[in-house]
Amino acid sequence: MRLIAGLGNPGTEYAFTRHNMGWQCIDFFVINHELGRPSHKFNAESWRWKDILFLKPLTYMNASGLSVSEAVNFYKIELENILIIYDDMALPYGKLRLRAQGSAGGHNGLASIIGALGDLHIPRLRIGIGKAPGLDKNMINYVLGHLSNEERENLPEILNRAESAINAWLDKDIQKAMTIVNADPSEK
Repeated sequence: MRLIAGLGNPGTEYAFTRHNMGWQCIDFFVINHELGRPSHKFNAESWRWKDILFLKPLTYMNASGLSVSEAVNFYKIELENILIIYDDMALPYGKLRLRAQGSAGGHNGLASIIGALGDLHIPRLRIGIGKAPGLDKNMINYVLGHLSNEERENLPEILNRAESAINAWLDKDIQKAMTIVNADPSEK
């Protein structure tokens, strides 16, 4: 069994915010593969497809570890078979970065998952949302802010690349998948 969890916050006020990029990736994949309506298990919306569990935790971002650890413990999923998808301010808007492990890098949702699972060796797909303009005090408003018109125009292309990244992670070993996903698209 594999687990792909997209991080975000429940509620219409968070739809199309930068912080919900993980949720948007899961929604995009689920719609493209016609997986239907979700089940409500593990404090999340979930879908089963083949041997993969797709998860959108409903615990709010900062408590994502509760939902993810419930699913991991229920199915006894190995850490290398987990992929966490989330937004990252350290990357320019739309840039993707696949990693096999690492710290939370200041992301509270990933920190919650690392804390709940007790390990840094969790694959993750980071989706760049860019830096907040101005001072750091604008960070929360920026992250929880809705995508600009330009960002929304570019979103389908980003979600297509994210789906390709998910497929690379599913089909290849992590090192090969990282080489494909992390390549600079301008060099292709």
